[in-house]
Amino acid sequence: MNQKIETTNFLDDLDRVAKTRANIADTLSHLVQTLQQAESEGEKQSGSLELDRDVEDLSRVAQSLQQGVFRLLVLGDMKRGKSTFLNALIGENLLPSDVNPCTAILTVLRYGSEKKVTVHFNDNTPPETIDFKSFKRNYTIDPAEAKRLEEQKKEAFPNVDYAVVEYPLPLLEKGIEIVDSPGLNDTEARNELSLGYINNCHAVLFVLRATQPCTLGERRYLENYIKDRGLTVFFLINAWDQVKESLIDPDDAEELEEAEWKLQRVFKANLAEYCQVDNYDLYEERVFELSSLLALRRRIKDENASLEGTGFPEFMAALNTFLTQERAIAELRQARTLARQTNSRIRESVERRIPLLEDDVNQLKERIRSVEPEFNQLHEIQGQFKGEIQELRDTKAKIIADSFRDYILNLGNTFEADFIRYQPALNFLDFFSSKKRDAFEAQLRNAFEQYINDKLAAWSLTAEKEMDAAFAQLSKSATRYGASYTKVTDAIAEKLTGHKIPPISGYTQEDNAPAWAKWAAGIFSLARGNIAGVAMAGAGFDWKNIILNFITVFGIGSIITTATGVVLGPLGFAVLGLGVGMVQADQARKELVKAAKKELVKYLPQVAEEQWQPVHDAIAECFKTYEQEVTNRINEDITARKTELDNLVKQKESYEIDRATEVERLRNFEGEVNTAVETVETAYQAFLAAAT
Repeated sequence: MNQKIETTNFLDDLDRVAKTRANIADTLSHLVQTLQQAESEGEKQSGSLELDRDVEDLSRVAQSLQQGVFRLLVLGDMKRGKSTFLNALIGENLLPSDVNPCTAILTVLRYGSEKKVTVHFNDNTPPETIDFKSFKRNYTIDPAEAKRLEEQKKEAFPNVDYAVVEYPLPLLEKGIEIVDSPGLNDTEARNELSLGYINNCHAVLFVLRATQPCTLGERRYLENYIKDRGLTVFFLINAWDQVKESLIDPDDAEELEEAEWKLQRVFKANLAEYCQVDNYDLYEERVFELSSLLALRRRIKDENASLEGTGFPEFMAALNTFLTQERAIAELRQARTLARQTNSRIRESVERRIPLLEDDVNQLKERIRSVEPEFNQLHEIQGQFKGEIQELRDTKAKIIADSFRDYILNLGNTFEADFIRYQPALNFLDFFSSKKRDAFEAQLRNAFEQYINDKLAAWSLTAEKEMDAAFAQLSKSATRYGASYTKVTDAIAEKLTGHKIPPISGYTQEDNAPAWAKWAAGIFSLARGNIAGVAMAGAGFDWKNIILNFITVFGIGSIITTATGVVLGPLGFAVLGLGVGMVQADQARKELVKAAKKELVKYLPQVAEEQWQPVHDAIAECFKTYEQEVTNRINEDITARKTELDNLVKQKESYEIDRATEVERLRNFEGEVNTAVETVETAYQAFLAAAT
């Protein structure tokens, strides 16, 4: 039995997340100021503690929390009622929801104090800010025009990248951002536009329609771009109330129950496999029957109206649980871990600095010389981890590039069975009519594009699994090297101070691990389950998007452009060669597929060889970026530890340090940091208690 939640409760829970985010963000920002002030004062006393990396990481996470949103990507074919659903969700008839507001524009809906639309272009044209009326008038086309453009392989607005709609709505103000995508049954190029956002969203809302259960296009999209990709997908079966309207006797309860039961069986047969997570069946928590128009009508009259019977209370309960509990807790846990890391680092630095204040310059220099072997060990650990990354880079780049080459070369083996479902919907014999030949060729070209798209998408899943395994291995290695690194830094501290510095009571090994190791292990990743996602925040990189960009931009673009010319050209002659006497359409289709296979097989070796290097380089680039960031972070840590000691030497050489005053300053600094971290801990624990 699905739980239910009304709109006001959903908003209340989102508000609780927003307030906790803001509270922790403010605390981290205050912590940053504390560190910066302490460093400034330290330069006049015993020297700075070299906390630049801590300041940078804390600032980035604080900013991320302050700007924090839950980003939802809405997918679905045209005419599924996506806009009606969104209007019902946000509680206002904001988006165009007539029969078909067909547009190629991907639209981002977010909170803004003023109502406005900003259209962003892809040709260096400055962004255009317009009102809603102009947006609907200028960037919406009717179905007939959309169909004509699709057949001509043209885009309605080729120079438009995306639009941002800002609106002062409660749901958006509480931290929800919605990415509304073009229809799936539009052109392949527009499908690719939607794909670019998938990895950067918290959840996908896949809208279907009760009266059109799981079309071939929808099944194709789910199979190629959703299945086994680790995405959180909510399936929304829209217009469920229309099931009753389609009955001969809408008032016959038994007939309605039978019709709904049959539909539910159809949808479950098609969607169940996409609702399996770690061998758990989440169908009841991921599939919902909605009556969006009914919900919208109620909310327009009263934004707090009960939505009982529309499916929205059940859906919002599941979405609420996922966003305000699962996702929010994971996000806040990362902030808490970073705060604890900072506390551990400051305590270690202060406990190391205070005993050294008693030494004269010569004694201090001798202590520093004594730990040179340990610093060399830190560099050795860095080199070992770097070498492992490079070895894995070379291995995986070759394995994945080879798998691509083999996959391409083997396409011909299954082409006849695979391509038959992509064939044009038009009558095959239309090719012999000069009036219909252009339309037939356009559909044939589109069919071939879909075939290539799907095949490359299927291969990309293999590549993703290889990369998942690789980064899972690197995560374990980072933890292992981090533990070795900590043993050495503990030894350095003990040599310098003459005693061990115990960890903070209650802190875990994760809390006390070096910052670079936690980064490399993916603990601070903001991406869903993608341990390399940390680099997206730290170095502007995410390996899943690199692979996706190759497939959608480089791979498909080059393969389709050449293949359609190489394959489809001879196909025209092959079709004509069948002769007008070929009246058996089924046999003609078989001959067409055979001819296509013959030409494709000729071309596959060229594709396999030409694309091997780009695939290899794209995969290698993922590891290179990761390696560079890890190496830089380890270098920064080692340099900071050395420079911290050098700072103290320089200060001692310059003037006599007032030890008592400096000890008091350092202890106060340590106390302020600990207080801030306790504030984060309190906020985190309070959120956990409220969530459960």
